[in-house]
Amino acid sequence: MARLAAGDGRAAADVYDRHVGQVLGLARRILRDEQAAEDVAQEVFSQAWRMASRYDRTRGNLAAWLLVITRSRALDHLRSNKARPDLGGAVLPDTLVAAGAPPPDLLLAAEQAGRVREAVGGLPAAQRTAIELAYFEGLTQTEIAMRLAQPLGTVKTRIRAALLTLRERLRT
Repeated sequence: MARLAAGDGRAAADVYDRHVGQVLGLARRILRDEQAAEDVAQEVFSQAWRMASRYDRTRGNLAAWLLVITRSRALDHLRSNKARPDLGGAVLPDTLVAAGAPPPDLLLAAEQAGRVREAVGGLPAAQRTAIELAYFEGLTQTEIAMRLAQPLGTVKTRIRAALLTLRERLRT
């Protein structure tokens, strides 16, 4: 990241090659639109280039930082279009494999994705539903409460409990 912050183009290419699969996978899952996901991925890496000097390693690893940016950009895109695309029964992949990415990075990404899927899958159904609606459909807590016909306080409690559980399960 220090090389990226200094404007090193090769560092930018390395960051892109290493993380584009995860970024595109998350953007696709949230947006359910190939072109929009690619646009968001471009925005994410552009923002990472511009904000590299602000990256703080103590707050999380580079992949996590990029995925937080991806989620924010994807949700911004959904909200700006005021539309929630219908999948029409199509199933989208959770991740994309970056062409030419080094095998150890792919193995690590696959292992991390598996751990997250397992941790989310182990949540109680009500917590898992609330987390999926918030993080993968981009709904606000109020929208989740309306969709599930549950009190807002209940939804907030479920999301908080789920996040605390996930944090504990995913600590290394």
